[in-house]
Amino acid sequence: MRVENFDGCATGPAGLVGKCADEEKIARTCTPLRVRWCTIKNVLTGDRNHRIKRDGSRGTVTEHQLRSTARPVRARHERVRREQRPRRTRRRPMAWFACLVLALLSVPLAFRGTNDDGPTPIAQFLAFLPWFLVPGWLALLYTVLARRVLLAAWALAVLAATVGYTLPQGPEAPADASERTGKARFRVLTANVRYGEATRALVRTLRRERPHLVAVQECDTRCVEALRSARMYENYPYRNIVESGGANGSALLSTFPLAKESSLPGRMAMPNAVADISGTSVNIQVAHPMPPNPESLDTWRKELRTLRSYGASRGRTPTIVAGDFNSSQDHAAFRSLLRTGLNDAARLTGQSRTPTWPNDTPLRFMGAQLDHVLVSDPLTAVDARFLELDGSDHLAVLADLNLL
Repeated sequence: MRVENFDGCATGPAGLVGKCADEEKIARTCTPLRVRWCTIKNVLTGDRNHRIKRDGSRGTVTEHQLRSTARPVRARHERVRREQRPRRTRRRPMAWFACLVLALLSVPLAFRGTNDDGPTPIAQFLAFLPWFLVPGWLALLYTVLARRVLLAAWALAVLAATVGYTLPQGPEAPADASERTGKARFRVLTANVRYGEATRALVRTLRRERPHLVAVQECDTRCVEALRSARMYENYPYRNIVESGGANGSALLSTFPLAKESSLPGRMAMPNAVADISGTSVNIQVAHPMPPNPESLDTWRKELRTLRSYGASRGRTPTIVAGDFNSSQDHAAFRSLLRTGLNDAARLTGQSRTPTWPNDTPLRFMGAQLDHVLVSDPLTAVDARFLELDGSDHLAVLADLNLL
């Protein structure tokens, strides 16, 4: 193989010198297997002053042939670069999406960790904290696909915090709680009848389940009249009813004698009394604080503090606080109430994550447990069930209690 230079070459004692020596070196290295690459290399480097010819071959390779040979290689390189660029481009939106999701989850988790319910909408989101696991896992998947190590570590931290906070709060009942012989066994039912619309369903439930103590929230004047018409007052001769319109009315019904009927201050009625159960005085309190809506968030906190003060002032007297608390164990205000010595009957029976609201949507399984039956020693829960009430957006909670 030789190089024909049309500009002329200088010849020295050692042969070709300067540029021609370089061309001869190129020609020597261009074996038949590499001639294609060498021709392409000459064109790509801009060296147009020479042609490459193979001895005994098909003749001289023109510049047009060189360029036509180089075009497929250039196109291949461009195609590879285009294929690699979209991969990096696709990863960036996934990383940003994961970062946004993790930031939204981290804010309420930070308030949860500092034992603070925070402002709107943090207080509302905290009720659904267990469901943070769904976007948390999605964010982790996106960080892995985007190949972002720090974001993946962030996602793992969010998931670990969510799992830790989702664990039930408070003790479980002893394994032999159902076998213990106490002073009395009785049944407590709490039900939100939604402006009285679920009163008929409540009457059917009372006749079927026969609870001894009943706490009814949102029992308006129609609800009171329906209970009277259904002769429920014959079954529950002792009662403390606060009649009011809309969601403000509440009722406490009892088969046990009641004394010291009163009511805690609040926007919605929260009646209470002292029941005589087998010779033991038991405090009964209906709970129905305002929901943590943006306009009533401060009232919600204040009324939960009122319930906490009630629980703390009972001393060693057995106490039952039942109703629609509009809060879950993920709210600091509710956990503060539990620290007064009250235990959730659902937690005692291993059902602390059963949602009770909203019960009127297809996504009811993604709700929150807002309705509770809280008891203090020497009361313990033997069983707890959650019952449907037609017309209500809450499940009723039925707890079997043992007074030890």
